[in-house]
Amino acid sequence: MDRRLLQRTDELDERHRRMHRTVQDFVEAEVRDRAQELDENEAFPLDLFQAMAGLGLFGIGVPAEMGGAGSDCVGYTVVMEELSRGYASIADQCGLVEMVATLLARHGTPEQRARYLSPLLRYERRCAYAVTEAEAGSDVSMIQTRAERVAGGWKLDGSKTWIHNAPVADFTVVLAKTDPEAGTHGMSVFLVDADRPGYAIGPKERKMGQRASQVGALSFDGILLPDEALLGEPGQGFAMMMSVLDKGRIGIASLSVGLLQAALEASIDYAKTRRQFGRTIGEFQAVQWMLADMATDLQAGRLMARDAAARLDRGERASVPCAMAKRFASDAAVAHISNAVQIHGGIGFIRGVEVERLYRDAKICQIYEGTNEIQRMIIARELLK
Repeated sequence: MDRRLLQRTDELDERHRRMHRTVQDFVEAEVRDRAQELDENEAFPLDLFQAMAGLGLFGIGVPAEMGGAGSDCVGYTVVMEELSRGYASIADQCGLVEMVATLLARHGTPEQRARYLSPLLRYERRCAYAVTEAEAGSDVSMIQTRAERVAGGWKLDGSKTWIHNAPVADFTVVLAKTDPEAGTHGMSVFLVDADRPGYAIGPKERKMGQRASQVGALSFDGILLPDEALLGEPGQGFAMMMSVLDKGRIGIASLSVGLLQAALEASIDYAKTRRQFGRTIGEFQAVQWMLADMATDLQAGRLMARDAAARLDRGERASVPCAMAKRFASDAAVAHISNAVQIHGGIGFIRGVEVERLYRDAKICQIYEGTNEIQRMIIARELLK
């Protein structure tokens, strides 16, 4: 099998091809052989993340003068796709750091960037991104976490749930209401160190897929924060958090493409070697059509993600293309990886077989960074304006 036919790196410029080769070499040498072990043990692979930092795979879009890779959104899709082909939980960490690093690069003071951004990009400090609450998932306006003005700063109270990196984070970017009467215009963002009195970590969640990604709850009980803990301007928190969601969504689209890439490669290899009724199963039209449809939607999802990324790089308004890419690629990954399991037959249902893990890893892509139902609402709202 010629992997180049599936990856289409010929459509990238030389800078992005170099980035792709770097990530591909890392994935082949360090990630793929450990993916099953990490999934089984739900282990946090600190050594892999430190190696990624050494390769410049955190802060893809952060300017080089701030310690980032100085690349662009297209480069980010290339990195996310190839990391996910190795193991989705590894790509997921890259996506989390990208969102937090982008916020710090855009809105942080020099002091905040020195304290949080620089060590984050070196992976000397770990971050969490805390928006979701028990009654505020898709509807962020319903958050109840509050920060009120007190002498010398702010007092933070509330809780967050299903927060990526919550069990291991050294600091958390927290969205809180600072003016409850102002709706989404009354929210602000705070940088909260995990060693602050009143900061508590809930139990780690046991997830269906992407099991090496650490997810849990956080609670804030009267945490006193100095003024310099405020990121950006008061009342701009909702807009700030939403501003990185477009990049987050193309990241999930590319992660979905990477999962589908891995499933297609495994299915092709299996179809060429598994024999039934005196011939390989790849000779049966039913299997051929499943492979053809996988490859077609793989390429469509990849092109949609890269097109949306290119629009962001040009400074265009790209919420709809990003929503379309995320919706299409994640739905395609779930549907086609289900077919990959079908191609493998009974063995595809057995723990330890790659497509079984890929199937579990893909499902969350339809849910996080805005459910696919929310993506459809975004697209439809634009159509009906």
